Amino acid sequence: MARTPGPDPRSPRDDRPDPTGPAGAPPRPRARVVVLAGPSGAGKSRLAGRLAAAHGWPVVRLDDFYRDGDDPSLPVVDLGGGTRLVDWDDPASWDGDAAVAALAELVDRGRAQVPAYDIATSRRVGGGTVDLAPGALVLAEGIFAAEAIAPLRAHGLLHSAWCVRRHPSVTFLLRLARDLRERRKPPLVLLKRGWALRRAEPGVVARMEALGATCATPSETARHLSASHGADRR
Repeated sequence: MARTPGPDPRSPRDDRPDPTGPAGAPPRPRARVVVLAGPSGAGKSRLAGRLAAAHGWPVVRLDDFYRDGDDPSLPVVDLGGGTRLVDWDDPASWDGDAAVAALAELVDRGRAQVPAYDIATSRRVGGGTVDLAPGALVLAEGIFAAEAIAPLRAHGLLHSAWCVRRHPSVTFLLRLARDLRERRKPPLVLLKRGWALRRAEPGVVARMEALGATCATPSETARHLSASHGADRR
């Protein structure tokens, strides 16, 4: 049974108005970012879509803040048999500072520019605008979302943080089916990488918990967020 974390008690809400906003505008509460972390394939994106449809909350897909594949600073992993790949599961492959800056801009100004990333070609292919309505929460989801918990808390932006998870074998099968369907990489590479992620999952989940995320299934997370947001609005 997952415990129910309300708005993060360690990061008091900062209700000061945006100093760049119009004079006399009502203050924007800042503790509005919901972090949806979890292993690759656990259902974070699907959960974010369900919550967005139910509540009108915008989604910031943190995986779009990956670095381009030709970045020489990217980490590399050896999968054996002469197969070496960029380690896209290492936080060093991700631009966390840019992600947190975009979330801060979205909360404070009600609008932010975000990139669009194509996993198949390993590069940014454009971008778009995300808007935030008054009183709405922001759903920040991605495999490195837990890395953003501490900076979001420090800036007073964190509402709550979750590690979305299923049984590791279920996650392995769902991830493999998704990656094959989307042709993210060659099938043998996806199978090797997926099995490596399956073996590493307990450690990944433990790290996310250590960073401040609460573990729960997608359904449990949805119930708790809907209930806590309703309580906040009363």
